[in-house]
Amino acid sequence: MLATLPHTSLQQWQRRTALHLFVGYSAYYLCRSNLAIVAPLLIREFGGQGLDKEVLGQIASVGVLFYAGGKVVNGVLGDFLGGKKVFLLGMIGAVVATVVFGLGQGVAVFFGAWAVNRLVQSMGWAGLVKTTANWFSYHSYGRIMALLSLSYLVGDIVAKLLLGQLLAAGLSWRGLFMVAAAILAAVALINWYRLPSSPESVGVPAPPASPVNVFTASGATPTEPASLAALLRPYFRSKSFLLMLVLSFGLTALRESLSFWLPLYLVEAAHFSEGAASQYSALYSLCGMLSILGAGYASDRWLRGQRGPLIGGACVLLLPVLLAMAQPTTNSLLPLVLLSLAGLLLLGPYSFLAGAMSLDVGGRQGAATASGLVDAVGYVGGTGALWLTGALAEYYGWSYAFLALAVVAAASAGAALVFYRTQERHAA
Repeated sequence: MLATLPHTSLQQWQRRTALHLFVGYSAYYLCRSNLAIVAPLLIREFGGQGLDKEVLGQIASVGVLFYAGGKVVNGVLGDFLGGKKVFLLGMIGAVVATVVFGLGQGVAVFFGAWAVNRLVQSMGWAGLVKTTANWFSYHSYGRIMALLSLSYLVGDIVAKLLLGQLLAAGLSWRGLFMVAAAILAAVALINWYRLPSSPESVGVPAPPASPVNVFTASGATPTEPASLAALLRPYFRSKSFLLMLVLSFGLTALRESLSFWLPLYLVEAAHFSEGAASQYSALYSLCGMLSILGAGYASDRWLRGQRGPLIGGACVLLLPVLLAMAQPTTNSLLPLVLLSLAGLLLLGPYSFLAGAMSLDVGGRQGAATASGLVDAVGYVGGTGALWLTGALAEYYGWSYAFLALAVVAAASAGAALVFYRTQERHAA
């Protein structure tokens, strides 16, 4: 059957691979969104030990810093070791770190456990991108990465709805962490047996990779790099890739800040309960799903692979949304509308950078490294933004926090314009 119907067989394996990658990466978020969900409870229980919004922001920032460093290391490991191995190792490590956090009795344990959790979770996207590069043609990079990018939004939504419901039912924050770890462990076990690593491993032909990635100029086309230098050198000679790093810095700062702080913002600024705030904050991710699908389709079908105009336009439109969030309000509906608009405008353009754009620039040989470098620089921006947003909210109020994010959006819009004018307009 494989010999006589290779095309049909490849499509079947592609669907199976995409499904397991989607479910697996979604499950990661049970052990990532949980900290934001229990933030009010942690502050209430450990406020006497100095755990306030600023310290919680520092815990999150340290985690993002380790996540950024892990992106580089694990991106390289993904290209050398293979996507499936790295994808599964990240799940196992996240389960262990989540259990340790749930058993913790103080701020020091929280810092350490969360840092380790984010470090090993950086394996997830590297493994997903590498596996995707093995299994899918460059003609479908935009569409497949749009679909797989929904996994982190679906995961965030499910985590907030499920864990928020458990909180509302009376489960403690420690019990919530244990439930999250147990579910991720079960998903890891399923993927261990069911996720295929590459077409070659199951005897089907591999689809073509992008012919214009950074390795084709040197004539290098293997699926595994010859050496570390041969893997990294082409990226830092590419002007287009360096501009991608700048864009990633700004967009990740916006995404991390909004994703983490929205539940607490809804509690303090809109006066929702902790459980309701967790559930309503899922609107941000739900609207982001529409954004990712729409942006991926528009860039492939209408803009011939150009991403700069969409990124720049979205950042410009995000400015008035963030400025409106900076204004005090007594209307409980307005914050929900604004966070929905923020997700609609931001998450689609954000998904380009470590998704379709990284697959295009890295090909089968270096896709995991490309996404790792892009995300690593981005999460450096996210680290500073998480801390700054928390500190501003603690000492000056949410208005100053959102004004700072508006400045980041304006700067990102300018970078997107430069990217389009110098890299995309001439090529088009």
